[in-house]
This record gives sequence, C-alpha cells and structure tokens, in this order.
Amino acid sequence: MVFVVYYMIITIQHLVRMKTSYFLHFWSYIDLGIIGCSWGIVGVYIWRYRESIRISNLFSETNGYVYINLQTTVYVNDILIYLLGFCCFFGTIKFLRLCRFHRRLMIFTETLQYARKDLISFSLMFSIVFMAFLSLFYLLFISEISTCSTLLNTAQMLLQIMSMKYDIRELRTAAPFLGPFCFSLFIILVVFICMSMFITIIIDSFRIVRKHSKMNHNEDYEVLRYMVRRFQRWIGKKDYLLIVLQIILCLGLGKVGLMEECDEKVRSRYCDPIENFPDKIDQLLEALNRVRSN
Repeated sequence: MVFVVYYMIITIQHLVRMKTSYFLHFWSYIDLGIIGCSWGIVGVYIWRYRESIRISNLFSETNGYVYINLQTTVYVNDILIYLLGFCCFFGTIKFLRLCRFHRRLMIFTETLQYARKDLISFSLMFSIVFMAFLSLFYLLFISEISTCSTLLNTAQMLLQIMSMKYDIRELRTAAPFLGPFCFSLFIILVVFICMSMFITIIIDSFRIVRKHSKMNHNEDYEVLRYMVRRFQRWIGKKDYLLIVLQIILCLGLGKVGLMEECDEKVRSRYCDPIENFPDKIDQLLEALNRVRSN
C-alpha cells in the first residue's frame, strides 16, 4: 500500500500539471484503474476480514449448532477476486510500456497508434455487419439448431465460423438451402472481405511506421544503452555482470541494426517469380525438345 500511495501521488502530480489533457492519454486510464482497484481491494479485504470474524464468533458462541449463512461471505470474496483480477490485468497492460525499449516491439505499438482511426472506422463497420448476420442466424435457426438458441450462442457460432472451425452439417440438416447459402454469404462478406480489409489496414500502417522508424532513432533505446554503459563503468568491464548485461541486451533488444541489414540483403536477393517465368518456359521447351529428339 506504500507503493500504491506513492503511485497515487505521482498520478495526482501529473493530473495537476496536465489538467484536462491528462485524460486524453490511454495510459492515464490504466493508472487510474490500478489505483481504483487497489483501494477497492483494501476496502473489500477489510469487509471480508470483519465478516470472517463475525462468523467465527457466532460459531464459537453456538458451538456450530445454529444455521450460519455464508452467502454474504462468498459474495464479498468474489468481489475481492474480481478486483484483484482487474488490478492484475491493468498492471500487466502497464508492463507493456517496457516494449518501448525494444525497436521491433515498439513498431507494433506505433502501428496500432497510427492505424487507430482506420481501425475505429473498421470496427464500426464490422460491428454492423456482424450484428446483421447475428440477427439473421438467430431468427432463422432459433428453433432448429441448439447453437442458435440464444444470441450469445449464436455469436459464439459465428466466431467459430470466422476461425473456420465450425461443422456445417448442422446448418445443412436444419435448412438444406438457407443453411449453406447463409454460411457462404457469411464467409464471403466477413471472412474474405472484412478480414482482408483489416489485414490491409495493418500492413499499410506497418509499412509507413517502419519507414519512419528507419529515419527516426528510438530515444528510449538510446537512453537504455546509456544506462547500461554507465552501469558497466560502475561494476568494471571485467565483471561477470557485464557479460550477463551484454547477453540480455543482445537477446532482449535484439541487435536491430544487424537484423535490418540482413533483411535488406534478403530483400535485395528476392525477385518476382513472374519475372523468371519466361526463362522457366524456355527451359521447359528445351527439355521437351531434348525428350522428343531422343
């Protein structure tokens, strides 16, 4: 709780300094979630502790011969588990900020940030299409297929179809024409068209972010390298920790320059198969001529 208080003081300082612009950043809500869940856990833990004391006193006074209702205790314990789960979730998401020290992982986050507007527009469009198919399958097969008995089960079935892990025999048995027709329509519109749009948005954003990352240096990476060099001076260059730090730096941060050079060499060797297609045809004709002459 000392750490949470210290963390809350830092958050309040950022809020006072940034004012309303503080709520425009994604990580601000993660910080508020960690603080809120932490204090909620403290309150619920005290509540559960008092409830356990009450039950133990009641049990000791009656020697266990009176009915003891544990419903409130279970309810309080569930609330504590839920808050602890959300606190761990926000803390793990907060841990992702360390990815900014790795260039390749930083490209991933920058890609999502660059494609944020396009992804929001795509999400709205995809939600409309998905809800349309959800209503279609639910109203058509509610009395025919058990997986379409509720909206939640129907949504799970559509997600299985998207991952191509659904058996179409139930749809074919329920409706010989409408089942395969709706299934094919969903595959064409959602799997082929919508998923292709999503992949295209990610790939285009990745190319642009990668081009910018080559021109701009990662300041956090340079700061980390500076910290490692200063630490090397403190411990001495012949120390065992120096070797460990170098291994971690090479494996964790990944010698990005050498890897990029290797990627450039591989791309330079790559050639379009269509360009070599005429040469392959000539080789095939020569082989056929040799076979015919023999």
